[in-house]
Amino acid sequence: MPSIILTKNQKFMFWSFTAGVAIFALLARYLRRRRGPAYQGLYRKLGGKRVRGSGIRSPNGVLLSDLMSHTSARRSDSPGRRTAMYRNSAAMQLSDRISLASEYSNTPIPQGFTDSSQQNTLENMSPQQLGVMGMEALETAINFWEDALHKYTTQITNQESEHAMALLDAEDAKFCQSLQQILDIGYALQENCELLFLDQRSVLFRPESNVTNRESDIQKVSSVHTEREASNRSSVESFASAQDQVADLREFEEFNEVFPDIDKLPLYQSALKQLEETGIPYRKIRTENVRCGSDVEFLCKMHCIRLAFQYIFLDASVKYWFINNGRQILTDLLLFAERDPKDFLIAYENMFEFLSDASIWSSVEEELASRNVKAITFFDVVLDLILLDAFDDLDHPPSSVMAVIHNRWLSNGFKETALTTAVWSVLKAKRRRLKDPKGFLAHFYAISEHISPLLAWGFLGPDEDLRAMCMSFKEEINGFIIDMFSFEKCNFSSVETLSSDILALFKFKVEAISARLAPPQLNM
Repeated sequence: MPSIILTKNQKFMFWSFTAGVAIFALLARYLRRRRGPAYQGLYRKLGGKRVRGSGIRSPNGVLLSDLMSHTSARRSDSPGRRTAMYRNSAAMQLSDRISLASEYSNTPIPQGFTDSSQQNTLENMSPQQLGVMGMEALETAINFWEDALHKYTTQITNQESEHAMALLDAEDAKFCQSLQQILDIGYALQENCELLFLDQRSVLFRPESNVTNRESDIQKVSSVHTEREASNRSSVESFASAQDQVADLREFEEFNEVFPDIDKLPLYQSALKQLEETGIPYRKIRTENVRCGSDVEFLCKMHCIRLAFQYIFLDASVKYWFINNGRQILTDLLLFAERDPKDFLIAYENMFEFLSDASIWSSVEEELASRNVKAITFFDVVLDLILLDAFDDLDHPPSSVMAVIHNRWLSNGFKETALTTAVWSVLKAKRRRLKDPKGFLAHFYAISEHISPLLAWGFLGPDEDLRAMCMSFKEEINGFIIDMFSFEKCNFSSVETLSSDILALFKFKVEAISARLAPPQLNM
């Protein structure tokens, strides 16, 4: 038999091939023994989704994972043990879910929650509490479905360990696929529930609900206001009857200004009567801003102030005094910030030239009605809509704007340019949405293009002198509004006396602002 002579390269290839086949066979046998469940990839996918979904934070800072804490704890147990645990502790879990749900809506839960009182307790719960309880029940169902899929696939894996070549038949694959679809639907339902019951953008968190509650409170308080005033008078009489037991009543004279005798204020009494009979329209309740004792007091005083401003502007000379001083104050503010007031003055003059036409007032009323302005007065338009809303916006600036302002790596010039551009873009977008591009709001936005960036930079920027000036301007305006609503500073007995006091207060504040904005005089 002839001998086979191999070259060096042929020997190397032969031995490499032999070694590769041997290693491949050993590796195949090892992997076949350690093969995992058929749906292992599915669990990784679903597990990742569940971790993401359970980490959503509620508006009050509570994690949803805290609400579902017992669910994560039971995952370490076997499915059979978890089933028994849920059956034995259903009542305790329901009570826990109600307590946790109460944290979201800040609504107290009745004590003594038992099986007999369960129906009454559920009826007293808020929609958000019931929704969170439903989410907990859905979480429990999804966990059981996951356990079912896991246990079924584990059984198939055990069978395959006995028969290495066994595969899923059509019925097994269909069952696993159907159960997986149910789980996907459950996950999607969880996400929708989170948006409905836990997301701060949900209607359950809208601020309008507070307005509704305040309106109901106004109706309730106004209906019993007369009784309350009678009770106040009886309290004064009780002080007089107890004169022998207390100190000299002259020590309490200082409280007469804080708690005046309503019977001596006919204008205020007429406002109370109108509130009880027909109501007083308003755009916003600003009881706390003006430091009134109640919403009823705020609405009645606001009605009186509206009448006073209408009376004030019957005098043409006073009206022009307001216009000229408004122009001067804003011009001085621009000059203090080293801005050119030329374009502002043009826009300001265009505004009052537009308002001098009596034929446009019907369209002005329509425009302001779209902004929920209930009366065309100096208080409603200038003080409430323009100034107070502007101060509210500056107190809560967007986070994106503050991120730019607080960036240490950006120069002040770049920050100011970025802030001005942001303000202009907002005003430009608002002007595009106007129905009348040449109406009152269009002229107002033209003035705002020069004043709003200045105020934004003054309140938010790093210029300490400008910030102090803007804060002083804001404090004077807020002080004037608070004084208008004070029984101590204004006499609400008649329209004439109230208008006189308001005009005197306004002149005093204008002088204070002008003195602060005036350039320092050089000593010669």
